[in-house]
Amino acid sequence: MKFLRYLNYEKPYIYLYLVSFLVVAAIFFTDSHDGLDWGTFFYAFALSVIVLIGFLIFRYQQNVRIIQQMKSQQYDSFSLEGEFAKAYIDELKREHIREMNRIQDKQKEHYNFIVSWFHEIKTPIAVLRLLQQTDMDKDSLREEITKIENFVDQALYYAKLDSFNQDYDIQNCDGIRIVKETIKAHAKTFFSKKIRIEINAATLDVQSDPKWLQFIVNQLITNSLKYTEPGGEITISVSETPKEKRLIIRDSGIGISQKDLPRIFNHGFTGETGRTHTNSTGMGLYLAQNLSTKLGHYISCTSEVGVYTQFIIHFPKDDDLYLQLKKTHDD
Repeated sequence: MKFLRYLNYEKPYIYLYLVSFLVVAAIFFTDSHDGLDWGTFFYAFALSVIVLIGFLIFRYQQNVRIIQQMKSQQYDSFSLEGEFAKAYIDELKREHIREMNRIQDKQKEHYNFIVSWFHEIKTPIAVLRLLQQTDMDKDSLREEITKIENFVDQALYYAKLDSFNQDYDIQNCDGIRIVKETIKAHAKTFFSKKIRIEINAATLDVQSDPKWLQFIVNQLITNSLKYTEPGGEITISVSETPKEKRLIIRDSGIGISQKDLPRIFNHGFTGETGRTHTNSTGMGLYLAQNLSTKLGHYISCTSEVGVYTQFIIHFPKDDDLYLQLKKTHDD
């Protein structure tokens, strides 16, 4: 009980009262005079003052000792409110440490991204320099420029992750139309690698931010193109359940090992596939999953090495409250 804990902290005051009472009672009990003797009274008062002064010195020394112990973070509380204050301060310290660790992890993450981004973008720039020195092929030039644009987009969207809530607009959009626009941007790569594309759906009405969703789809299709061998195939399809709509991107690429599969959306993770393809920094899927989560979607993946990789963007079917409020306001 809190009251008993309170009494435990107030024991010194209780002892002070008992000692003072016993001193006064003993003096008056041993006094042989009848009636009130002012000399006896002042004598009892003086002894009580001495006891009080001794008590105050004792408590002062206790305070000094505890203050000194606070520097080493090993000390006992001096009162009930002190106990709660200590618990609160300890929690603040733990929260501060967690926040500092989070900031340090974020700084390390930013540093690793910048370093990997510079290494990655150097490749298409080097290719462009080689093309300058030879007969420049327009298709190759366009392909390398597309790679640079994708790397720049990754950097821009990565920089916007922390301020995402200030830069999005949820609205009804057609997922298949966004897929087609993305495929059109990669048309030369599809042609040069002779990769077939099959779209088994006409429309997919979902609620999302078209700009951010196009970036997500672009990362998934770019990933499929990177790891699908020439002559392969990428299939786009949709499915629907009572709770969600799904956009399915499946390729006949080299696949992902089962031990790597749970970690493919981790920051900077490349795995066995990434190590065999030196242009991989593991940022595309990380950004795609993060942005999907912020938009209220999520991405899942299944794969079999040497057979296929399938990404699914899951869109909840529940009506978006933001759109309802926006529609009401417009009306």
